[in-house]
Amino acid sequence: MATDYDAPRKTDEDLDADSIEELKTHRTDKTSSSSVDEDEAEAAEGFELPGADLSGEELSVRVLPRQQDEFTCTSCFLVKHRSQLHASSDVTGGRLICNDCAA
Repeated sequence: MATDYDAPRKTDEDLDADSIEELKTHRTDKTSSSSVDEDEAEAAEGFELPGADLSGEELSVRVLPRQQDEFTCTSCFLVKHRSQLHASSDVTGGRLICNDCAA
């Protein structure tokens, strides 16, 4: 909400003049107008992005074999670079574990 710093500020007398009933009516007016009874799933079904139909597309990914400077973590089974190999064999028990899994 933008603030108008040039507008005159309310004094203590103005603040006391606002009754609780007025504040309650303003509050109920704002809450009733801001609530929307619309299901998100129903709204999403009727909305379609242009060019979003990918049913006829095929995904083609080139998979590379593990390189000489890479290892497979025995905990998370991700292929990572040797620089991410956990150095301490005390914690890992001699297994190849990445720094993320050893933490």
